[in-house]
Amino acid sequence: MSLPKTLAEDVARNLVMVARLIDEDPEQAYAYARIALRLASRVAAVREAAGFAAYATQKYSEALAEFRAAKRMTGSVELWPVMADCERGLGRPERAMAMAGEPEVQKLDKAGQVEMRLVAAGARRDMGQIDAAIVTLQSSELASNAVHPWTPRLRYAYADALLAAGREDEAREWFGKALEADKDGATDASDRLAELDGVEFVDALGEDEDEDDAAPASADAADADKSDGKDEDEDGTSES
Repeated sequence: MSLPKTLAEDVARNLVMVARLIDEDPEQAYAYARIALRLASRVAAVREAAGFAAYATQKYSEALAEFRAAKRMTGSVELWPVMADCERGLGRPERAMAMAGEPEVQKLDKAGQVEMRLVAAGARRDMGQIDAAIVTLQSSELASNAVHPWTPRLRYAYADALLAAGREDEAREWFGKALEADKDGATDASDRLAELDGVEFVDALGEDEDEDDAAPASADAADADKSDGKDEDEDGTSES
C-alpha cells in the first residue's frame, strides 16, 4: 500500500525510532510504534513493527494480533516462530508445540527453522518436559561446526537444557561451545561458565566507592574524639 509523501515520511520516522530504541528502551519504542500504527495501520511493515514493539514489552496478546495481521497482508510465514513464542508468553505452550508441527515450518528458511526449534524446546520446558526439550534441540545444526548468526543461541539453549536436567559436565562443554561462537556477546555464556566453575566476580569500583564513603565517617569520628577531649579539659579547668 502506498502512502502520500508527507504521511509516508512521518511513518518512516516513527519506524526508525522503533528500530533504534527497541533494545535499549522498549517502552519508548512501543510508543513510537503506536503512533505509526495510528498513521498507517494498513501497511504490513507497520503492523510487524508494532508487533515486535509489543513483544519487547511483553504485551504478547497484542503482539500476536499484529503479527497475524502482518502475515495476512504479506502471505509470508517468516513471523511464524515469534508468533509461536507469543503463545508461550500467553501461557499456552501446547499451542506453540502445535504450531511447530504445522506446514508453515517447512516454508521457513534455515534461520527460521532453527528459531522454531528453539521455541519448541522452550515450550517443552514450559511443560516440564526437560528431556524432550533436549531431544528437540539435537539436530544437524547443533552438531555442525559451522558458525551462523543463530549458532550461539542454539548451543546456549542446549547447554541450559542440559543443566536443567542435571547434566552439568555436558552443560559446561556446550556453554563453552556457545561462547566460542558468540563473537557479539549475544548470550551470557561466559557468566554461566564462571558460575559452574564457582568463580565470583568482585565489583572493584563498588569497593572503592565503599572505602570513599567510609573515610569521611572515620574523620568525623576522629573530630568527635578530639572534641570530647577538649570538653573534658574545659570541665576540669572550671572545677579547679
